[in-house]
Amino acid sequence: MEENSSNGVEEQESANKEAAYVPVLNPSIPSGEQTVWADVSSLLDSARNDLRDGELIHGENFNLFAAMSALEIMDPKMDSGIVCRYYSVDEAIEDGAAPIPLSLNKTVDVHCIIDVMDHLLSCEATWHKGHSLAQTIFSCIYLLRPERTPSHALLHSYCTVIRSTCNAIISAVSDARTHEEEDLFTITSGLPLKKDGDEKCLSLLNVIEETVSRQLHACKAPSHKKRAIEDIEPLQTNLDLEEGYCKAVLCRLRFRKHFYHVLVCLRRPQGRGLDLARKHIASCLVELQSILKTAEFLRSNSRYGMCEDGMEDSMTASGCQPIGFDSTLNSRLSAPTPPRAIKILSWKKAVEYFQKLLHDLEAICSHPLDPSFEGVLRFVVEFQKLQPDLVARSHLQLLLVQDGKLYGRDPIFDVICKAAAVPEITKIHDIQKNESFVHLGQLVITLLKILCTNAAWQRRQLGKVLQDWRIIHMQLELALRKEFEESSSTSIDENLCMKIYKHVLNWVEEQTYWIAFRFLILGFELELYSPSEYCMVYWYLYVVLIKLGEKMHFRMITSTETGKRKGKKKKESVKDVARDQSIPPAVLLLQCHIYLAEGLTLMIAALRNEHGSFQCQGPFNTEQERFIQHFELLQRASIPDHISYYSFRDYTTHAQFDSLVMCNYFKEAQRIAKELRSSFSNDANKLAELRHIEQVAEHNGIALNLVSQLGSLDPSLKVSFEFNHHPHFATAVVKRS
Repeated sequence: MEENSSNGVEEQESANKEAAYVPVLNPSIPSGEQTVWADVSSLLDSARNDLRDGELIHGENFNLFAAMSALEIMDPKMDSGIVCRYYSVDEAIEDGAAPIPLSLNKTVDVHCIIDVMDHLLSCEATWHKGHSLAQTIFSCIYLLRPERTPSHALLHSYCTVIRSTCNAIISAVSDARTHEEEDLFTITSGLPLKKDGDEKCLSLLNVIEETVSRQLHACKAPSHKKRAIEDIEPLQTNLDLEEGYCKAVLCRLRFRKHFYHVLVCLRRPQGRGLDLARKHIASCLVELQSILKTAEFLRSNSRYGMCEDGMEDSMTASGCQPIGFDSTLNSRLSAPTPPRAIKILSWKKAVEYFQKLLHDLEAICSHPLDPSFEGVLRFVVEFQKLQPDLVARSHLQLLLVQDGKLYGRDPIFDVICKAAAVPEITKIHDIQKNESFVHLGQLVITLLKILCTNAAWQRRQLGKVLQDWRIIHMQLELALRKEFEESSSTSIDENLCMKIYKHVLNWVEEQTYWIAFRFLILGFELELYSPSEYCMVYWYLYVVLIKLGEKMHFRMITSTETGKRKGKKKKESVKDVARDQSIPPAVLLLQCHIYLAEGLTLMIAALRNEHGSFQCQGPFNTEQERFIQHFELLQRASIPDHISYYSFRDYTTHAQFDSLVMCNYFKEAQRIAKELRSSFSNDANKLAELRHIEQVAEHNGIALNLVSQLGSLDPSLKVSFEFNHHPHFATAVVKRS
């Protein structure tokens, strides 16, 4: 008994010791032989202080795709919760949710139809933003039962053109395959998108437009001409309001007509409809302005009186709730439909969205269809600065790539040969049938499609495709070497094969480094880098730009100079020949970027070394781990060769302000930018870039001198970095704390 009692006391003491580590009295999961409770409060506090918005902590087995595919509670696109008023469309109709006519009073009926038109515009804009068709446009009961509308000509014609517009946009987005970024966009969920007679939507619309135009003309006619037009039935019964309602209906019908024409013209092959599309875009913008002007009239003659409250969030111009809509109705009818109700864009924001969409489409129509690959890349990058939405980006891609050709007319092999400065005779050579060249053509098409996606999707895909470009370089090298060996026993000129060998391989490398450059700078646009990581990012940007400059320089001089000149220039670095007046302006512009990247790298490194600022601190990721996380895709593709975290450490460990002031890279960038103004006098985008470079260089040069002179004397000086002059190159801001 005593022995058992003693053992019991020892076990109790051991249990008490284990319990001392338990932060809660009754843990739901008890400690076991190989597990023990520990207080992680301090670790969570450190995480909270170190993590920024958008960052997360995860284990090695974390899968982002699986996490994104999971249901997220309260997310309007993903939550499986369900609340709805009606269980079927028929039930809603029987309850009077969508009457036809909308009112027995013709004036109220017209006003209600205008509200339906306005709310459909808001729904359409919300759909374009990535929500499902079932929860937006097809929350309209009139669209869900198209067989009910023919008795109401105005409503029927408008619903018909809405369906046709939806079909045209879904077709464009599906063909471009850019909807992977907004995967709900093209899901039709068995909705009645197509109906017999929809192809005549413009004819129906034209008939109604002509009728309303005659009604408007009749109400505005002088008194002595009234008799001649007395047989024209007015739009509604209140003649004092006839003109206002006619104008409100007309501008909405005309906008729909011109917008549908825009979509049709943009799909014409080889860009043949671009000029006509621009004319319809101009008409659309005019009609949108007219629509905005009708808001005051509609509010003052609302069926509920003057509506003043909450106009900014209203779904209609009048401020009234539209008849015939239920956003939850499709939740029980279509399995893929996210059941929870979503927030529809306000009418004003919808108009603003369409104005921006039309301006983006106008930019596409203004593209001169430049056959040069470099010109295409430049245009797409500039277009992406407009932050276009899915519909505009889809139409851009469909313009660029048609039937495996650039603009549907220029074979990709010819585009590559021209871009790589390959001799014209190559076009008749059998080399274009080589499997590696076919694969290269596919990579070029893929690159153009990737560049038309949104920034986040684009960066992810660019990182993945880098390795493909590295592999195709090796395959081409082997294929061209084999071609060169076979040419020695044939009549083909040996020098021609050597030119092909050098030019194509150099061009492939140039594009690979350009993709890497694009991948890195998109990180700034997406705010993926923290200030403590700027040093490593600008260093990697610097080494990539050096390689890109070398390949670009080689391509440009080989297309214009003799073979002797080519061999010499290939061995020279862009930095070593920066002062050479023969360097093309495009390369010198790249040199400005190189100086900015190098200057920022060393400036931040000096701040780290001398002032202990911008250090990678935190309980989770070391600096090396962050380096790997940011540049893993580049490292896998060996871009550039023999570059690693230790290369970065060796380059920045001994950076000091004294040596940095002696070699003022910002001053050099500013000098070259000023000299380049005359070279780009006809290029507004390049001139704007040069101005931004000068501003960054000037401000950083001043900050560099200030910190180097006063930093050791005034410890209250603090340096931060902002992107107020350039989207990718930071500007140092020096303040006293």
